[in-house]
Order: sequence, then structure tokens, then C-alpha cells
Amino acid sequence: MADAGPPLVLIAVGLVLWLAVTATIAGISIQTIGLILFVVGVVWLLIELVQVRGWRRRDVVVQDRPVVRDRDVY
Repeated sequence: MADAGPPLVLIAVGLVLWLAVTATIAGISIQTIGLILFVVGVVWLLIELVQVRGWRRRDVVVQDRPVVRDRDVY
């Protein structure tokens, strides 16, 4: 699960804004922005988990066989 980092960061930032910050900026609630970021991060993480679980790569064994050509003997 290599792509789990960005959603986890988004969840962490969203939680900090939602639960720890109590300020408002010109009528914009920072708590609401944090809640939105948290929800988007959770949805993004769930999508990543579904992709990892649902589309497992099958191991394909490729056998390389040498190319043998008959040479004309002179």
C-alpha cells in the first residue's frame, strides 16, 4: 500500500483543524474545513484499500527461451 501517505496526512490535518482550532476567518469556519478534509481523506484511504484488495496482481511466470537459428555450414 504505497499510496496511503497522502490520505493519512489529509486525515491528520483535517482532524487538527476540526478538533484543535477554534478560530474563524472572515465568516469561514476552520472546523468545517477540517471536517471536510477529514472526510475526503477517509474516502480517499478507503478507495486506496479497495484498489489494493480488489486488484491484486497475479504473478505471471515468463519463461525466456533462447532463439536458436540453424546456420548454414560452408
